[in-house]
Amino acid sequence: MTDIDYYCFPISPYCYLAGLKLEEIAARHGARITYKPVELLRIFEKTGTPLPKDRHESRRNYRNQDIVRVARFNGLPINPQPLYWPANPVPASAAIIAAQNAGGGDLGGLVHGLLRAVWAEDRNIAEDDVIADCIEAAGFPRELAGKGMLEAVEVLQRNTDEALRRMVFGAPSYVIGDEVFWGQDRLPMLDRQLAELG
Repeated sequence: MTDIDYYCFPISPYCYLAGLKLEEIAARHGARITYKPVELLRIFEKTGTPLPKDRHESRRNYRNQDIVRVARFNGLPINPQPLYWPANPVPASAAIIAAQNAGGGDLGGLVHGLLRAVWAEDRNIAEDDVIADCIEAAGFPRELAGKGMLEAVEVLQRNTDEALRRMVFGAPSYVIGDEVFWGQDRLPMLDRQLAELG
């Protein structure tokens, strides 16, 4: 079974725009996904990437146009300037880590549900009730919201250190062995890679 390490960030528009394509691809090839939330701002700092607010106006304008265009192409609703962005990503990251440890639900559905809450539903994923709703909708116990926060913060830091060692510089990034696929638009190439691996 091929392993895919998915370095994700629960307020990234491009993680949202991936939809559930990664999960569909993995299921088709019998691959296993490990969800690895990261501290994307620390990755940006270490790899010399300015924060979105500090980028040149041309890049900010393009980003807003692009996420609307990609969302329309993929049939996803989107608000390019969501009410609660940037929200504190740590509670949602902790929920992903806790749910992955617990098992039994739809982890891809949880990750996408949190992203959809930000980019399509104008909900604040820093709030326990919003996280609990997403957890429950994905088939996990609501009680996972806010659980194991200290452990989750440690895992988040380890994931980020690991991502940097593996030359990850943005999210979403999908890693198979030594190969990094950055961006939701690289999923067709990841699909082909899995087909070639057999």
